[in-house]
Amino acid sequence: MKTSKETRDLQPSTELWRMFDSIKPKYAFKAEKAGDARSWQISTRKALAEKIGLGVIPKASPNPRKIESVDKKDYVREKILIQTGPNCLMPVYILIPKNAPRPLPVVIAYHGHGYGVKDIVGLWEDGAERSAPDGYHKDFAVSICRRGFAVAAPEISCFGERQTDFSYLNVKIGQQSASTCTHSAMLAFHLGISVVGLRVHDGMRLVDYLETRKDMDVSRLGAMGISGGGMNTFFSTCLDTRIKACVVSGYYSSFRDSLLAMHHCACNFVPGMVEFGEMQDLFGLIAPRPMLVEAGTYDPIFPIKAVRKAVARANEIYKIFGSDRKVETDYFEGRHQISGKKAYDFLKDKLIM
Repeated sequence: MKTSKETRDLQPSTELWRMFDSIKPKYAFKAEKAGDARSWQISTRKALAEKIGLGVIPKASPNPRKIESVDKKDYVREKILIQTGPNCLMPVYILIPKNAPRPLPVVIAYHGHGYGVKDIVGLWEDGAERSAPDGYHKDFAVSICRRGFAVAAPEISCFGERQTDFSYLNVKIGQQSASTCTHSAMLAFHLGISVVGLRVHDGMRLVDYLETRKDMDVSRLGAMGISGGGMNTFFSTCLDTRIKACVVSGYYSSFRDSLLAMHHCACNFVPGMVEFGEMQDLFGLIAPRPMLVEAGTYDPIFPIKAVRKAVARANEIYKIFGSDRKVETDYFEGRHQISGKKAYDFLKDKLIM
């Protein structure tokens, strides 16, 4: 009978973990003074953009086209299409509160895994309107809008209307074809880029479009997302300094104790990300801007212990930047879901008041 050590040594992951633990990340946050921290931001932001593929993914003018407008009594929901690349269209729902003063502060709302952006703007998967929040997203884009924000909710690549069409395989998805996220991730890896890069790129093109709207004040821009949308929010805020405050729900923790410790969707991964250390190192690209973290105490895929540890390190990084700010937290009893207990007031406090 094999010993536990022998059993571990039979697993390929054992050697990979040893490699992981032996690497000294080139871009880990090591600054001890504010000036050094700001210099680190410049070089690391450039390196991270290159790593995820932002320099390779082609850009395009947004060329917006409105295709729907629905009166929801206290707000209007528009649906537009914008171009994020020469051959890439992205549907975006724009929620506009009726009685808030213009120009409006703006929040980009990023959905997570599920049936797509409809699930955060009060629509069922078949497009039918619903009267009460549902699921782990809890229609959070609508809740933000009702706090006086314009909300831009994009259909993230690989979901909803932006899923890959595998009809040429003549099989049902889930039989012989990969999930749309996995397929896109593998294709992106082959090109030397990543789905993380695709999504950050799309978000940046969305901000470009929002800047053209006279009814919106992009100098007061926030972002909020959960799960895969939390990933999108986190990396977008790291790389796009136009975002002034963010809420990361069900994501911010650590690579080692979450994404690399268990099964997660392939869309979360970037080859060579080890060069940048841990999530809390990347937080150095967000500081000294404000961030709120939502985390369920029973979230099985983003363990609360890892979240607390990452938040503690982020608070140390704030101090290095000369800020007395702390990461605001909403540790709620529950699993993987939006809370909203503190998030909406946080955004209002940072971007409206």
